[in-house]
Amino acid sequence: MPISNQQVTTHHFLRLLYEDDFYPDHVVDRGRAILLRLCERIEAARPADLAALYVLTQAATEEFNALEAEFDSAGSEIETVAREAIGEDFWFVARAYGFQDADTEELIATREW
Repeated sequence: MPISNQQVTTHHFLRLLYEDDFYPDHVVDRGRAILLRLCERIEAARPADLAALYVLTQAATEEFNALEAEFDSAGSEIETVAREAIGEDFWFVARAYGFQDADTEELIATREW
């Protein structure tokens, strides 16, 4: 299902990670794909409230948890810069879909990074 939200289709997810050689593009690509799948799920499920949104974002966060091993294998890690960039993009997604009151920490509450 193609993403219909214009804000999302023009957003450059994980931009700071792509700009820094410490983060391998092939792993960052996987993180970008997680965020795009999250957008697809939001458009398909149309969560009615923050609780329903958090279920979707926390599942995507768990995918990032699994991705951390790939960062490690590539000589990188999800550290402060990456944590901030990932968290900001989750917050961007929430706002793009009308959830202005979403709590950034709650969006990624299941994170292990």
